Amino acid sequence: MEYKLPKAECLICNSYYTAKGMGRHIQSCIKKKFQDVVHRDAAYYALCVHPGATRDYFLYLLLPQNTTLGELDKFLRDIWLECCGHMSAFFYGRFNEISKDYSISDIDAIPGGIIYHYDFGSTTELHINIVGRYYGPIGLREKIVILSRNSEPVIPCDECGKKQAIAICAACQWDGGGWLCRQCAAKHGCEREMLLPVCNSPRSGVCGYTGEDMEINTDKALKDFLRQLKEAR
Repeated sequence: MEYKLPKAECLICNSYYTAKGMGRHIQSCIKKKFQDVVHRDAAYYALCVHPGATRDYFLYLLLPQNTTLGELDKFLRDIWLECCGHMSAFFYGRFNEISKDYSISDIDAIPGGIIYHYDFGSTTELHINIVGRYYGPIGLREKIVILSRNSEPVIPCDECGKKQAIAICAACQWDGGGWLCRQCAAKHGCEREMLLPVCNSPRSGVCGYTGEDMEINTDKALKDFLRQLKEAR
């Protein structure tokens, strides 16, 4: 069995693209929706959020300009990161911390985007880049909406190599393994407490992360806003 990364869905137009293709598509797709809008009372930003080492995990988000980094911090914790209430921070230029009171529009002028750290022990690092700025009517129901999210990678079991991993041994991960299918997890030699579920998150297998407590779904908010954009032409 090989590692696979299924195509992800653009929630704007419901088409599917690879992780690489989604970046180009999102910028084009959302730009078309804001095109020719007459009521341009508010600015909105499209962001790309992904781990530094890979784009197998990604989020494309739409936010009003006054969304604070504190609100983005909570969203990222809820959808990708929260396990034990760890500290977090935003940075630019690697080591310059940014206040969570800053709004998205405040970071617009920072070249190269910003970096986010969750947990200063077993750190999950995310890169955040603005990929578009648009003007339209006031009226986004949710403060942050998802435009696209990666589909969950299909990861093979490290022990049998034949089936999809559903658990991770936190102890064996230190040696570069630990991804286990259901059958191999049942007979794995490490203590049961070491096994964590495989989650669609860059935090998967780290600390005590077990996934979202409640799945975040902003589809209705996005559809309502797209309808407002259409009516604002």
